[in-house]
Amino acid sequence: MQGNCNTCKKTSSDLKKCAKCTTTLYCSRECQKADWKTHKKLCGKQAHERSETGSQSSAASVLSPSKGLEQPITKPFTRLDNNTYLHDRPETDVYRVARVLIDAYRMRVEDEYVFEQNTAVDSLYGGAESGIVGFRKFLRKAASRSGLLPPWWSAAKQKACEKLGMDRDEWQDLHCAVEKGDIIEHYGDQRFPMQLRMLAEAIIGRGFGGNDGTQMRKMMATMENGGVGAGGGNMMTMDLLTGNLSALRA
Repeated sequence: MQGNCNTCKKTSSDLKKCAKCTTTLYCSRECQKADWKTHKKLCGKQAHERSETGSQSSAASVLSPSKGLEQPITKPFTRLDNNTYLHDRPETDVYRVARVLIDAYRMRVEDEYVFEQNTAVDSLYGGAESGIVGFRKFLRKAASRSGLLPPWWSAAKQKACEKLGMDRDEWQDLHCAVEKGDIIEHYGDQRFPMQLRMLAEAIIGRGFGGNDGTQMRKMMATMENGGVGAGGGNMMTMDLLTGNLSALRA
């Protein structure tokens, strides 16, 4: 590790970290011993701060996305699994729910086009000027799924949602298509495309390509709640909404 020894200030690429605080660098055991009388006053504090940071990172793992919404969603995969992903929002917060619904729809249309070669005539890929017609169908299906939308959802709220989707000044613009990479960049969260795909699956009643994301959803929910696999897993596995790794790598 490139840096300077805390004792002799020697620059080296072969420095070792203090085993306790894992922060302070030394070039040799002798330098570490020589510095211990001073360093021991800080070592415990640095180790505690590192532990606190780790705890905060662990807590953040059950909040998503990191940006793009006024507040992140707590335990998103657990909420997807128990059908409350869009719940616990005040009635005045209709636009946060609308943003998630619009991007779930746009993500689904993109996936169907890429992986199923589906160019529905009411979508941008089928030549429509906007996705509003297809999105209205998507909202009607969402309303038909018992308990999926918040209790306060109404025809007026749907109109407000549609209006947001037709605003060209908004990110959630139904005149524009999105790809997975766009979603990750906008929301700052590698996990968010998977959440949108799972929400769209719950609304439409099937995964794209005819696949079922139930097993993946339940695994992610278990991880959020400290079950087997918590803190582990890699993004390639997490992106395996269907089991078609080669397709979702694209």
